[in-house]
Amino acid sequence: MDNIKTEEVCSYFKNLQNSLCAEIEALDPEGSFREDCWNYEVGGGLSRIFEEGKVFEKAGINFSDIEGKTLPPSATALRPELKGRGFRAMGVSLVFHPLNPFVPTTHMNVRLVMTKNDKSPSVWWFGGGFDLTPYYGFEEDAVAWHQVAKEACDPFGSDLYQRFKENCDRYFFLEHRKETRGVGGLFFDDFNELDFDQSFAFVRSVGDHFKLAYHPIVVRRKDHLYGESERHFQLYRRGRYVEFNLVYDRGTLFGLQSGGRTESILMSLPPLVRWEYNWQPEKGSKEADLHDKFLKPRDWLGDQS
Repeated sequence: MDNIKTEEVCSYFKNLQNSLCAEIEALDPEGSFREDCWNYEVGGGLSRIFEEGKVFEKAGINFSDIEGKTLPPSATALRPELKGRGFRAMGVSLVFHPLNPFVPTTHMNVRLVMTKNDKSPSVWWFGGGFDLTPYYGFEEDAVAWHQVAKEACDPFGSDLYQRFKENCDRYFFLEHRKETRGVGGLFFDDFNELDFDQSFAFVRSVGDHFKLAYHPIVVRRKDHLYGESERHFQLYRRGRYVEFNLVYDRGTLFGLQSGGRTESILMSLPPLVRWEYNWQPEKGSKEADLHDKFLKPRDWLGDQS
């Protein structure tokens, strides 16, 4: 489409998927990936699902590059002028669900969307980000996570981290629960305010910094002792993750509305989850601490940001 460097972007996304899979295998050598190639109207993707590990109960890393005749409603809700256009969308998305309740769940995606019709020029934009969903909160982890997020953004604009951090807090918010999904991170969409090369460089920075942010947290927490009560709380909190993905997540809606592959779209859901009616944590407990201190927007970097 015009002078957009689609093949360069596509190559980066494929290499990113490979490097992320290698990262999982290095952290958790006892598990294994299942690979699943799939086709779309034009294009397709590769889903890689990691299971039966000692660190990760389930991890999914998807690559997709698809073309469709009409943008789905979730993509045009904020840009009605693009309604009816054909599109090409490519990207990488992942969700990691650790086994140990003291290791947080995480999500990351980076993507490029392009649209065109016969009467109008091409429109392109990048989107993505990464966020962290702990079950037991550690300020050290949240601060380190946001510091790396800031480092990913700073070369491209001094305001980007704060903007996209606030976007993340707003986006990953369960309105019906009045709580954030976790401690946030970065979220951006419709990003084309820089030229194409610089916008693509920014997206590469986000994708490459994800490992730098998440790996140390896994190493710090993966051998933390836990018992049945912590495991039950983890499964209960996973219910919030499912609620967000099925009720609010625009990526899930885009995939389903565009006729994408359901198994790949819903790979983000955890393997085990529980709901308990009107459960309340004991006052002063670690479980109460999560809600009181970590599930609300905070300036994690303080004066540093």
